[in-house]
Amino acid sequence: MAKTEKAKNGFFDVTKAFGDFRLPGIDADAIATAQRKNFEALTQANQFAVEGLQAVAKRQAEIAQQTIEEASALLRDWTQPGAPEERLANTVEAAKQAFEKGVTNVRELNELTTKASADVFGVFARRVSEGLDEVRLYVKKQAAAE
Repeated sequence: MAKTEKAKNGFFDVTKAFGDFRLPGIDADAIATAQRKNFEALTQANQFAVEGLQAVAKRQAEIAQQTIEEASALLRDWTQPGAPEERLANTVEAAKQAFEKGVTNVRELNELTTKASADVFGVFARRVSEGLDEVRLYVKKQAAAE
């Protein structure tokens, strides 16, 4: 192998060796462009997925912190002097509020997850649709050229 056929990293430079090689009826530039767009869509989808996971994790941490604070307050209230019936009523009320808040939190986390999934799926759906349009236009162009 001649020295001019080596890329800077010392390996065979495929683009130099096959750069002028063309297959009849194949538009290598269109394929390269489509693959670049596919990669960009994948990158964007990954970004949406990471952002979605970060939002869910952040909200979970906030919920955990709130839960700890509320449990500490409930424990403090439970240890205060008072009639047992009053403490029991307060505990039942606190349990009801905790349950309702838990349902709200689960619903919120579900919405965050659903939004992130929809964003990721939207990127892929849009790219598939664009890809099919590109193929349709390519076929029309090839038919017109013949």
